[in-house]
Amino acid sequence: MGQKANPIGNRIGIIRGWESNWYANKKNYPVRLIEDDKIRTYLNARISKGGIARIVIERTLGKLIITIHTSKPGIIIGKGGGEVDRIKEELKNLTHKDDVQINILEIRRPELDATIVGDTIARQIENRINFKRAIKMSIASSLRMGAEGIKVKVSGRLGGSEIARSEEFKQGRIPLHTFRMDIDYANVFAQTVYGKIGIKVWICKGEVLGKRELNPNFVGGKNDGGDRREMGRSEHRERSDRDRGGDRRGGGSRGPRR
Repeated sequence: MGQKANPIGNRIGIIRGWESNWYANKKNYPVRLIEDDKIRTYLNARISKGGIARIVIERTLGKLIITIHTSKPGIIIGKGGGEVDRIKEELKNLTHKDDVQINILEIRRPELDATIVGDTIARQIENRINFKRAIKMSIASSLRMGAEGIKVKVSGRLGGSEIARSEEFKQGRIPLHTFRMDIDYANVFAQTVYGKIGIKVWICKGEVLGKRELNPNFVGGKNDGGDRREMGRSEHRERSDRDRGGDRRGGGSRGPRR
């Protein structure tokens, strides 16, 4: 069933935490759920070029805390913090709450975040760069940063073809059935002149050994699968050194012809 279920939803409560942290009774629950969706939709549209990976929403008595995980904090903060203040005022009007707090967390390695990788591929496809080249570049950069495996699937009128099709690119390992494996997943789309092209990204970051902090705002510590990640990185380096030259059409060093 690992192939059919969302890898993030599958791992919630095991190695991943909830991105909405609050409690509500039966009456207020649907109202707050819709409000969370409005906040996320608004922020993603408002800061479309901000490299947003995820938005964590926490609620206390009368207070709304929004944490934005981004690879480009400078765009969101703005000059002298003016942009954040404007966003805060807009969110107060949207949610009708007086106490809104915005925290910004920078993602140190955006190449290991599925949403950012998918967004990068989508922007390149929109700028008429060949989809195969864009995907292969993203796969190479993710593996260079220490990912154990990455899979990218694109669907739609690829390259402007008349008939829509799907293509999949995979490198390394992505064991979806192993819940200890930290697998990040994203589903984004590119809006081209031919129509929408769907992009799905799976990134395997390694195995999580021991108890993990489920708070989504927690920055990974020692038990965050670091040893396994390092091992995966060295294995990939050895493999790439071994395979280099073997995939070229020129033939490489095959020896003398008979």
